Amino acid sequence: MVVLAYLWILVLVPLLIEEKDEEVRWHAKHGLVLMGAEFAFWIVIQVALFVTGGIGCFLAPFIFMLFVAFVLVRLACIVRGVNGHRLKIPVLTPLVDRF
Repeated sequence: MVVLAYLWILVLVPLLIEEKDEEVRWHAKHGLVLMGAEFAFWIVIQVALFVTGGIGCFLAPFIFMLFVAFVLVRLACIVRGVNGHRLKIPVLTPLVDRF
């Protein structure tokens, strides 16, 4: 269930099924906040690319590297979660504790 908690839309599976296991629920909430932050970040990038016009071709390698960075963060979260630990992301992890 911890692995599913960090696989984009599949975060809903452990969030809806696991009601008693607090560790899985924390990871599911963390995955949901991470997905929301990633979605918001992609929206900002798309708006910025639309506003700037043709500069998107020059930024394509950086956008790809950003995508790879998001995937690596998700993989790190999965590895830490499977080993029984939590990966603390400075800006996002306090949002998990709010709900």
